[in-house]
Amino acid sequence: MNPIADKIAKLKARIEWGREMGFYFYLQPVKDIDGARILARGREMLLFASYSYLGLIGHPKIDAAAKAAIDGYGTGTHGVRILAGSLALHRELEEKIASFTGAEDSIVFSSGYVTNLATVSTLVGRGDVVISDKLNHASIVDGCILSRAHFVRCKHNDMADLDRCLSEAAPGAGKLVVADAVFSMDGDIIDLPEMRRLCTKHGALLMVDEAHSLGVLGKTGHGIEEHFGMPGAIDIKMGTLSKTIPSVGGYIAADRDTVMYLKHSARAFVFSAALPPAQVAAAKASLEVIEEEPWRIEKLRRNVRLFIDGLKARGFDTLQSETAIVPIICGKDERTLMMTKLAQERGLFVLPVLSPAVPPGTSRIRAAVTAAHTEEDIDQALDILEQAGRMVRVIRRKPKGAAAASCVPHRTIA
Repeated sequence: MNPIADKIAKLKARIEWGREMGFYFYLQPVKDIDGARILARGREMLLFASYSYLGLIGHPKIDAAAKAAIDGYGTGTHGVRILAGSLALHRELEEKIASFTGAEDSIVFSSGYVTNLATVSTLVGRGDVVISDKLNHASIVDGCILSRAHFVRCKHNDMADLDRCLSEAAPGAGKLVVADAVFSMDGDIIDLPEMRRLCTKHGALLMVDEAHSLGVLGKTGHGIEEHFGMPGAIDIKMGTLSKTIPSVGGYIAADRDTVMYLKHSARAFVFSAALPPAQVAAAKASLEVIEEEPWRIEKLRRNVRLFIDGLKARGFDTLQSETAIVPIICGKDERTLMMTKLAQERGLFVLPVLSPAVPPGTSRIRAAVTAAHTEEDIDQALDILEQAGRMVRVIRRKPKGAAAASCVPHRTIA
């Protein structure tokens, strides 16, 4: 068989097996009922898999801004940004992003994935060194590979190893360090203070992906710099417009010269169509809502604490997460799939993450908490997860209390 056709056939067989077993949970069409509930597979389900961390999907101000943009500009643009595709709306959004992030300027791309891919591969190349945390998002990894720079992966959130990697960089080479602010599979936070110190020590630029920290970290949701009280610590701030912000696209916020360079050199910007007016207006309005409604950040923070504490009290392993992304370690792929199936059958919409997306033996349900959840929603989700966890023996015993759960680590199943 042709090697390409063989590869396709193998994946097709896996998908067909998953469907036959009731384990295929992907590409499910859903309908929103409200911020915390959806209609999926013909039934109402409690949603704990949403990236809409502040519950902004359907916000009246954001929807109104999108509709007004269509009325004023139509549904598209006249081409790529660098030629005839730039609208006043695009520039207004870039100025708002710069203001929100505390940067001099910003550039907007067509997706978050493209933003990382284009930025890393444009800023570094042959003769340079790019150092990436081992657990960084795939878009960062792909950008490092595409750049053709010397690509080094350092141990996860290990600052001693980062120091070693920077020390071993060739003299005179351009150095770029890239890391997620909040890691998308584990939910933990990068050690920004030490990372900033090491980048300064070794003369490296620091780029941080705030896809899962914008609207989540910091007292007012302004991200990881606010979380650590370190304004201006990051040279190149990347973010998405499709998670906390209910639109589409990605951005880089940096100094004016870096933004100018990307606007004229990043192929994915120069040769990609401009974002449509409605999505641009929605993104700008979303940033305004985050600043106008700080109660959403406070509620999200309370919900995250309630959910993580509740999981630990029931004997689940949530790794080191302290954010809206909460891994529930199940161990084997099969056990994770079965627990997901049981949870969905009981009305809880969660999704599995399996190897090789995560290391073997650490397959998990990746739950996501939002500001749209009520305390009753969280209690219901915890009860369903406990039932499912006991049925598949992810939970082997019930701790006496939350304190016991935090002191006695759960043993994951290899």
